[in-house]
Amino acid sequence: MLVKDLHLFFSNLREPFREIFSDCERVWEPLKTLRPRLEKLLREKTRGKSHALHLPGIKTAADSSGHRRGARGLYVWDWITLAEPVYLQELDIFIGKGTRLEPSVMIQGPAVIGEDCDIRQGAYIRGNVMVGDRVVIGHATELKNSVLMDHTEAGHFNYIGDSIVGSHVNFGAGSKLANLQLRSGDEKREGRINPIQIPLDSGMLNTGMEKLGAVVGDNVELGCNAVVCPGALIGKDVWIYPGLTVLKGYYPAGILLVPKDHKPRSIQK
Repeated sequence: MLVKDLHLFFSNLREPFREIFSDCERVWEPLKTLRPRLEKLLREKTRGKSHALHLPGIKTAADSSGHRRGARGLYVWDWITLAEPVYLQELDIFIGKGTRLEPSVMIQGPAVIGEDCDIRQGAYIRGNVMVGDRVVIGHATELKNSVLMDHTEAGHFNYIGDSIVGSHVNFGAGSKLANLQLRSGDEKREGRINPIQIPLDSGMLNTGMEKLGAVVGDNVELGCNAVVCPGALIGKDVWIYPGLTVLKGYYPAGILLVPKDHKPRSIQK
């Protein structure tokens, strides 16, 4: 799917989400360059604007001994509601005004988190993450190299890896966006991962990415324990039945995916 097809996934992209698709051909390609895009966004959000430089109630680590190489992040040990934006420059983390952090949250940079979000107990934000306003990242939810747009909720036991998720998306408890496909014994022994290929009407498309989760459009509903396989492209207004495995490929807007036969059906409203 080309960037010109963004309307199939997102209705009204605001900045900075629209900008991440600039200079890209395919809808998933912002994930390839998310780190430098986040670093640019951090500079833009903090240049000449008022923000706090410290955040009480956290512990920080920047390449400290005992942490994996290159790890830079924070651990929350107190209940925190931000009265003003905070920019922790040494960690490359920006968090917007009104966002609430609960104890045991872990955040690694670079990360840009919007206003009035709920980051709940046990959430793990693993870096290269861009989060919009009024987003919920809940208990035992892990987020890595991904974009979550405004009003999206991943409240309970969710995994979101190498994915772009639109606005007003709801993740039922235990639903996952997997980012690593099954590997052969040869791949494991040789320490390699074959790039993910997506089946489209035009044929198999090689993404060139070893890890790729999903592109999920606006207003998508994922039922509890639904699993989305690597390389799924889900249009806006799609409903996914609880417990369903969604295979790689493109799913057009406005359909209901059910476990009976895995064939798309129109949503009856």
